[in-house]
Amino acid sequence: MMNFFKDERGQGMVEYGLIIGLIAIIVIAVFVALGPQIKDMFSNAVSDEKTDENKAALSMAIFR
Repeated sequence: MMNFFKDERGQGMVEYGLIIGLIAIIVIAVFVALGPQIKDMFSNAVSDEKTDENKAALSMAIFR
């Protein structure tokens, strides 16, 4: 039984797994914290694009 506890094979993989888990938790926390700002940024980009399309359509209607 003591040989089982002294055996260190696979220790590196466990450490890599813990590091990957920690990175995943950090990434999720960043997305949760910055989610509303990212959403607003993309919403503003889409609304700016729609405004540009409306301006183009209006100018085309004026010059017909």
